[in-house]
Amino acid sequence: MKTILTFFLLSILSFTILAQERKLPGTEEEFKAEILKLRQDVDDIQHNLDKTRQRFKLGVGLAALGYTVTIAGGLMLGGDNADAGEALLYTGGAIGLTGTLLLVDSFKFLRGASGLESYRRRDNQKALTRHFY
Repeated sequence: MKTILTFFLLSILSFTILAQERKLPGTEEEFKAEILKLRQDVDDIQHNLDKTRQRFKLGVGLAALGYTVTIAGGLMLGGDNADAGEALLYTGGAIGLTGTLLLVDSFKFLRGASGLESYRRRDNQKALTRHFY
């Protein structure tokens, strides 16, 4: 019984190892080209992630500043400077909205980093090809 169980486990293990086997490039030049392609992909991903980080930090900073100005303007509405408070409300709201839009827009670079195109772009391309052909 132990031999049958051992044979069964070894056969399952060998099938899983064979299933995970990848086809490697045949020649040294193909192997070097594959490494260079992977290196370029990693560089592109790092570049897109850096752009995302920069835009995200700018968006968070602008949104925080804008909504702080909005709160300050709201606090001024009940006092002697009601006109200045109203101006601060609108100005802070515009700055906060701009920061929020930058923050949300920063995620488009993550899609570029993943190598996937957006669903909208893919659907638009399908619609164009159906329309013209």
